[in-house]
Amino acid sequence: MKYYLCSASPRRRELLKLLIPDFDVLASGAEEKCPAGLSHAETTVFLARQKLPEKRDPGAVYISADTAVSAECGLLGKPAKREDAIKMLSSLSGKKHTVITGVATTFGSRVITGHAETKVYFSPLTREEIEWYVSTGEPMDKAGAYAIQGLGARFIEQIEGDYFNVVGLPVNLLYNMLSANSLLQIKG
Repeated sequence: MKYYLCSASPRRRELLKLLIPDFDVLASGAEEKCPAGLSHAETTVFLARQKLPEKRDPGAVYISADTAVSAECGLLGKPAKREDAIKMLSSLSGKKHTVITGVATTFGSRVITGHAETKVYFSPLTREEIEWYVSTGEPMDKAGAYAIQGLGARFIEQIEGDYFNVVGLPVNLLYNMLSANSLLQIKG
């Protein structure tokens, strides 16, 4: 079976290798816009579906995901500029938030979706810590402006749920979605 990851994220590539060692990458050019009135979880699933290509090989499996941070101040995606990253990290400082990843996979005409949620507890951050972290550049392409698997790990007190979800691809959820639909070939 042929597999495609519809994401240019190097983190998602590494995580998908835990399930599927051989796949091709199709960077999604989808606009990340969705209708108003969706819940945060529905938003991530909607955006994951948008990343699936319209024209597909009917014998291949396509996988996409969208990750966002649900905080008191709203849904946080990737910061567009330095000031956005500072604002996001300031809003997360000393608080709990939820990382939500919507996943969509398709085979033939079937589209299967799901989402995972993980609670993340941030330490209180000083302005100096935030400015230093943003100056590293790491926050700039991450939902919520931090990477739990990188330098941002030092600010995480605790998580409840799937660690890999926070990185960007809930491996267990995807495994269950693919297995339940006979879309994953396990090789011994």
